[in-house]
Amino acid sequence: MPNTACILAIDQGTTGTTALFVDTQGSIVARGYQEFTQYYPHPGWVEHDPEEIWNATLQAIDALFGETAPNIIALGITNQRETTLIWDRQTGKPIYPAIVWQCRRTADRCTSLEKQGIAGEIKTKTGLVLDAYFSATKIAWILDNVNGAREQAERGELAFGTVDTWLLWKLTDGAVHKTDYTNASRTLLFNINNLSWDDTLLEIFNVPKAILPEVYPSASNFGTASFYRNFWLETFGKNICLDGIPITGIAGDQQAALFGQLCTQPGMVKNTYGTGCFLMLNTGAEKIETETGLLTTLACSLDENPVYALEGSVFVAGAAIQWLRDGIQIIENAVETEEIASSIPDSGGVFVVPAFTGLGAPYWDAEARGAILGLTRGSTRAQIIRATLESIAYQSADVVTAMLTDTKMAVDRLRVDGGATANDFLMQFQADILGIDIERPAQIESTGLGAAYLAGITSGMWNDIDQLEAYRSEQATSDDNVSTARVFSPQIDTNERNQKLAQWKKAVERVMD
Repeated sequence: MPNTACILAIDQGTTGTTALFVDTQGSIVARGYQEFTQYYPHPGWVEHDPEEIWNATLQAIDALFGETAPNIIALGITNQRETTLIWDRQTGKPIYPAIVWQCRRTADRCTSLEKQGIAGEIKTKTGLVLDAYFSATKIAWILDNVNGAREQAERGELAFGTVDTWLLWKLTDGAVHKTDYTNASRTLLFNINNLSWDDTLLEIFNVPKAILPEVYPSASNFGTASFYRNFWLETFGKNICLDGIPITGIAGDQQAALFGQLCTQPGMVKNTYGTGCFLMLNTGAEKIETETGLLTTLACSLDENPVYALEGSVFVAGAAIQWLRDGIQIIENAVETEEIASSIPDSGGVFVVPAFTGLGAPYWDAEARGAILGLTRGSTRAQIIRATLESIAYQSADVVTAMLTDTKMAVDRLRVDGGATANDFLMQFQADILGIDIERPAQIESTGLGAAYLAGITSGMWNDIDQLEAYRSEQATSDDNVSTARVFSPQIDTNERNQKLAQWKKAVERVMD
């Protein structure tokens, strides 16, 4: 690529790492991607190899570079949240595989803690429900199951981090142990009222304070990359150097996507369709206590003043399409699902509830398991595929309904991003089942863009949000983006919508514990 100014964004996701170059106009001009292995050592357990995550990140970055290196102004990081890593501060080596956010191994521990009557206090302080989804019980599990780990932790010899912290540690050659508000807020250990690690919560979950990173706003100077040419030459055979580049933006993936969609005003809402499905509604300076099973969390902030959001997490979205491909092997690739789903008028009464690892918001049933319901002798492969796509939209509609109940806000538009938004059938069905417009931007990689925007604003590449919003509008009207940027409007009436939603609710009831 030409030697122009850009931001390097690292988007470290659940199944792979994406690296982006974003230019001064806020456009993605180069992209690299590398998958890595998913490990399932026991039913309900999910692990990653931290070193494999790091190597995949290097390979994704390597794929960006041609013969000419760009002028990289700053670097931003966004990451799969809640995934838990602990490593030795001296050697930099992980003491156990990363326990992934999807992992359910500590569900019993959460149930035991809930019986102590402390869930209310936890929710007041963290905005979260007491669930194995979050980091705290994962940390304790590692410390209790690796020989000598707890003693090492008490002596300050170990470091805990979510994936952002791990990458920051590696990028700075072990010089920096930090995270941002958004990632800290997903640990069950961070008080989102006073923006600090909470001593009472640390005691409840039996986590030593000595292993925790420092916490900063998402737009901060987190440190400086320390990469030398010799390393890159030995690894990739290319003369690439990141040494001296400031790391000026970090955010958990869903908060980064909210920022990447420029949902920076109260009442703006986005949905990211990835491995899971995540809706987030900006509530500004107001911390809303939810009564519908949603989460109150911290959004990206450009300074030390907190920005709050409501979030609903759907555990299985794109992962359900992967299951069609890799599990029951009725499709060869995700792209074909759009044509297959559109080839039939409806799902023939078939409903798929993909509760492979339990149900997230607004149900929070850890013991629920997936099911295909409504099967008859006449049910077809196409109906199962269509019902699986529809399940993604139904789960998202459940979360939007809960958000509207909690906030009493009127939402007439949902901004969307993530790989599955390329599926026009899914986007149209989402508009139909929600009864509101769905806005798909020209660039659907909002997670990586969010990291780039944070880093770019902090480093001075862009002046403010208004400048980025102007670029977004220009991209939407460009002839180059006519097939991507689109608004999907509802095409069914209220009666049909309500009937479909009622049938979905019955299907969900069948799989709950």
